[in-house]
Amino acid sequence: MLLLLLLPLAPLFLRPPGAGGAQTPNATSEGCQIIHPPWEGGIRYRGLTREQVKAINFLPVDYEIEYVCRGEREVVGPKVRKCLANGSWTDMDTPSRCVRICSKSYLTLENGKVFLTGGDLPALDGARVDFRCDSDFHLVGSSRSICSQGQWSTPKPHCQVNRTPHSERRAVYIGALFPMSGGWPGGQACQPAVEMALEDVNSRRDILPDYELKLIHHDSKCDPGQATKYLYELLYNDPIKIILMPGCSSVSTLVAEAARMWNLIVLSYGSSSPALSNRQRFPTFFRTHPSATLHNPTRVKLFEKWGWKKIATIQQTTEVFTSTLDDLEERVKEAGIEITFRQSFFSDPAVPVKNLKRQDARIIVGLFYETEARKVFCEVYKERLFGKKYVWFLIGWYADNWFKIYDPSINCTVDEMTEAVEGHITTEIVMLNPANTRSISNMTSQEFVEKLTKRLKRHPEETGGFQEAPLAYDAIWALALALNKTSGGGGRSGVRLEDFNYNNQTITDQIYRAMNSSSFEGVSGHVVFDASGSRMAWTLIEQLQGGSYKKIGYYDSTKDDLSWSKTDKWIGGSPPADQTLVIKTFRFLSQKLFISVSVLSSLGIVLAVVCLSFNIYNSHVRYIQNSQPNLNNLTAVGCSLALAAVFPLGLDGYHIGRSQFPFVCQARLWLLGLGFSLGYGSMFTKIWWVHTVFTKKEEKKEWRKTLEPWKLYATVGLLVGMDVLTLAIWQIVDPLHRTIETFAKEEPKEDIDVSILPQLEHCSSKKMNTWLGIFYGYKGLLLLLGIFLAYETKSVSTEKINDHRAVGMAIYNVAVLCLITAPVTMILSSQQDAAFAFASLAIVFSSYITLVVLFVPKMRRLITRGEWQSEAQDTMKTGSSTNNNEEEKSRLLEKENRELEKIIAEKEERVSELRHQLQSRQQLRSRRHPPTPPDPSGALPRGPPEPPDRLSCDGSRVHLLYK
Repeated sequence: MLLLLLLPLAPLFLRPPGAGGAQTPNATSEGCQIIHPPWEGGIRYRGLTREQVKAINFLPVDYEIEYVCRGEREVVGPKVRKCLANGSWTDMDTPSRCVRICSKSYLTLENGKVFLTGGDLPALDGARVDFRCDSDFHLVGSSRSICSQGQWSTPKPHCQVNRTPHSERRAVYIGALFPMSGGWPGGQACQPAVEMALEDVNSRRDILPDYELKLIHHDSKCDPGQATKYLYELLYNDPIKIILMPGCSSVSTLVAEAARMWNLIVLSYGSSSPALSNRQRFPTFFRTHPSATLHNPTRVKLFEKWGWKKIATIQQTTEVFTSTLDDLEERVKEAGIEITFRQSFFSDPAVPVKNLKRQDARIIVGLFYETEARKVFCEVYKERLFGKKYVWFLIGWYADNWFKIYDPSINCTVDEMTEAVEGHITTEIVMLNPANTRSISNMTSQEFVEKLTKRLKRHPEETGGFQEAPLAYDAIWALALALNKTSGGGGRSGVRLEDFNYNNQTITDQIYRAMNSSSFEGVSGHVVFDASGSRMAWTLIEQLQGGSYKKIGYYDSTKDDLSWSKTDKWIGGSPPADQTLVIKTFRFLSQKLFISVSVLSSLGIVLAVVCLSFNIYNSHVRYIQNSQPNLNNLTAVGCSLALAAVFPLGLDGYHIGRSQFPFVCQARLWLLGLGFSLGYGSMFTKIWWVHTVFTKKEEKKEWRKTLEPWKLYATVGLLVGMDVLTLAIWQIVDPLHRTIETFAKEEPKEDIDVSILPQLEHCSSKKMNTWLGIFYGYKGLLLLLGIFLAYETKSVSTEKINDHRAVGMAIYNVAVLCLITAPVTMILSSQQDAAFAFASLAIVFSSYITLVVLFVPKMRRLITRGEWQSEAQDTMKTGSSTNNNEEEKSRLLEKENRELEKIIAEKEERVSELRHQLQSRQQLRSRRHPPTPPDPSGALPRGPPEPPDRLSCDGSRVHLLYK
């Protein structure tokens, strides 16, 4: 790893011992003492981090350090020092200095010679240059200049030819198309700049001394149709034009394609379309305006600087922006950056902007003309696609106040537009030399701006093309220099420019070669063309801060050098993320619900243990024996296992790790499966046996007398074995594992640039639905069959299984709860609380109901009746069987007997009353008729016969009363 530790630079890096009080390194066996340069210097320590450099005092033998300089400085003296075995550095007697160098442009002079004295190349402080011109030229400016602190003492002179008198010079015509209005009204400032350049060129005696450049121009309105009309006029109307100068890209495309048919060179000052770099299609095209693709390396560099990997784009549907975007797509792909969303529009950007909002675009590159930019950002304001979460990258050649200009096509106020555009980044070709050095016209860039501003009729910010004006100015100089070279600068070796016509390929080729080799310092910087005829330049990076553009850096794509001023400001305090930061959060089960159900389950397990203990302890009691206690024990065990399954059902990532999840899944399945088979299977076996024996009365009479328990146990064992086999195959072939269900993103409650991605853990397998279908299929059939058997045997009585009615009731409850809960929990599987509540409460309630229905009546009977004796004692006390059927009959007979006794008592009371009345009547009759003396013969006295109703009561009539 190579680390560059750059400290602020200044002339002195290191002085040898005794020079300026520098510290002499001490010899040591550990190596050489580390050299810490003063604040002005910079040293490259190979393989060491900044912290390591601060922490160590010595560097090993053979270790090398390198002095570096930045900007227009170079190292004078040893650039590399090596640690020697004696503990000293090499060449310590010679200081290493970083000194400013003067411009190398002074070391050459066109049409003359330069003599350097007082130093070697490059020109350092104290160097002196003397200028001499060739014959037929004279020097304009100072003949000597001295380099001091990186600056020459005088402006660079030039050699001017001994010029032909103005009246004798021949005119050379330039045909130009300036867009004074339209999508890019660049002609408003470019035309005055061209006129200013023509005045300066024509006033020079060393450039085209025998010719005068003249301009014929029209307003293309940045419209290809309008440009076609004026191109026809330029070509078919005299005089002949030696070159064409179009403006915007759409017009330049039309002109450059037609120019090759007329053997014309085309030089554009304001065309950025990448398509114009196609030499096969546009073989004679040059431009001082760099290609729009020059923005793309800068954009990619900024994406990498801020760590953005996903961007979106929106473009106006024109060739220049489409080809630029195609180039950007290739570059970001090479850099590992993805264009996630690409939108385009022709005139109305409303829908594309809405799509950007819907797709959560954050880093957006916008490619459109200034008039369309206002429409775009009006929609951006409406969609709230601005602020601390978003960054827009725009083209830098709009007017500085483009968002404040009144536009009747939008319905947004200036304040709304200002709010929407705040903080956006622009990448702009450096069109004005930032060094402010003197150009070939002997003007600095600042002097050019001041001179141009005086010529304009409006404020520069309100003038279209003001930023491109230096390019138009330098375009005239590039043309003049090329024509001067073609004509031989007035010498005899050149060609006669006046001989040019549209069929003269020779002169066109010579002008082409001269243009292709252009290299000079212009007001826009160093002018040079690449192989495709495009200008090579730096890129300026600006940011809109507080309503005005601020420079935040420069980028040189040829050297991959990013100069950063650290003046960028962000609404949120830092560059936003390229996408919404997605935070994955798991949905865990409510702990209150889990604890509550766990308490119920624990109490249920305690109840099951109590019931099991009760059943085992009283297994000798006939009443318990006649209920098949072993099957009831299995039921209690099954309920305990089912209740225990509630605990793993509630365990999730909140309690356990990822590696433990498969074991929890297994525990859920096995506990539920075995609990159901034991609990429900034992009850099903009882009801199935009762139905089998008592529904066919004639065939099964012998079966009723004796019951073989092993058959019941075998049935339960078969059901349990089927479950064990099914679960074992399932877990071997397709074991359960942890799966993640992802839900739709949610917005956080706080105002932060994140999105919540809820996730839920499940137990699943590859063929989960198939296994559940098999499992639920035969369990469901058992439940339905159990309901049917319970209904069929509701009126059957047998002393061998005296609790089968309670079993039937338990089967009803279990079946209904299971048949309802199973599909509901599958539907609610994505709602962890609801699914757990349904499943766990169904298990708890069905277990509670089963235990209460089966065991509580037995406890109550034994407690209330005191039937705790053995079988013999119980028989002596009751005198009859204690089966439920006989007891029911006994209770019915006792009730009937009590009713009959009550009726008899009422009848006896009536008989007593009648006897009392009869005695009263007999006494009354005896008073009225005294007794007759008895007949001596012993015969009874005769009297009249009594009426039938007066007959005395006898036993026969009393019996009639009882009837």
